[in-house]
Amino acid sequence: MLPCSLLLVLGTAQKYSNEFLSIGVGAKAQALGGAVVAGIDDVTAGAWNPAGLAALRADQGLQLGAMHAEWFAGVGKFDFIGMSLPMGNGDRRFGLSFIRFGIDGIPNTLSLYEEDGTVNFDNVTEFSSADYAFIGTYARRIEKGNGQLLYGGNVKVVHRKIGPFANSWGFGADLGLQYHVGNWQFGALAKDITTTFNAWSFSFTEDQKEVLALTNNDIPINSIEITKPQLILGAGYRMDLGNAGLRPELDFIITTDGRRNTLVSSDPFSIDPALGLEFDYRDFLFIRGGVSQFQRETDFMNEEQLTTRPSLGIGLKISKLYVDYAFSDIGDQESRFSHIISLKLDIVPKQP
Repeated sequence: MLPCSLLLVLGTAQKYSNEFLSIGVGAKAQALGGAVVAGIDDVTAGAWNPAGLAALRADQGLQLGAMHAEWFAGVGKFDFIGMSLPMGNGDRRFGLSFIRFGIDGIPNTLSLYEEDGTVNFDNVTEFSSADYAFIGTYARRIEKGNGQLLYGGNVKVVHRKIGPFANSWGFGADLGLQYHVGNWQFGALAKDITTTFNAWSFSFTEDQKEVLALTNNDIPINSIEITKPQLILGAGYRMDLGNAGLRPELDFIITTDGRRNTLVSSDPFSIDPALGLEFDYRDFLFIRGGVSQFQRETDFMNEEQLTTRPSLGIGLKISKLYVDYAFSDIGDQESRFSHIISLKLDIVPKQP
């Protein structure tokens, strides 16, 4: 398999640029279909809405988080680790997040043939294609009358690497808001507000360029990939049921990079809704479900039908440890569901 087709896609595409950051992190959010912009309140907020980081109380101390998920029977791996610390008098939070999405063990067949035209499988090597994101988050909480206003921002560095052939560096920023009043929660995220730029550089030897030319493949050139801004709006409401609670949230993801296959599709704006529902019992057991990615697809009878991405999950809170599980199709619409597991831990210093 030649890597050049992958290089060409990553080196020139504008739509869905840096899409691995739209997958999101944390089994809790995945189980809710990604409908969390108004209610996210933990260390994963850097990936969903930086304002939500300020919802962590000062007495929760240092919060650590980690997640692992796999696609296509383990071919693709998606990992996250993060931390958050209180600042000042407790109404401010700082966070760091690291995300990696990678495919390892890709065969490099550019040197498969010897000079005399014979095939030598000993020349086949392997390489990895991986996307990395480093996110720094700052958030603050302000009391506003009967409610709370939370705001925050991200600064992110994106590094993408395809073996020895290509790599890029990109920089961007996000801004987020949450407003909580009574049982209502509202949220907004302006994602990639600066427009994130990825500068790609490619490196091929003369022999590799010759193989690409002989196999009718274009040779990639250095280029700039642009990630256009997105706006995500959401609202949630918590219903108290004695020892239990129920909280639905509805989000609208508004993209600006042209017509997409979404429920509302137009150019340049497309809108994709997401709906999540969480039931909790005594702040110990959490049962979650969600639906998102409404798309129109054509079946074998050439008839158009609406498809969605459902998700389910469960969570447990054991003292300061949170264990979350989700079962969701985070990769595509072909029923390749993945098991997603994430952990969170509050480390609270002893009081003198």
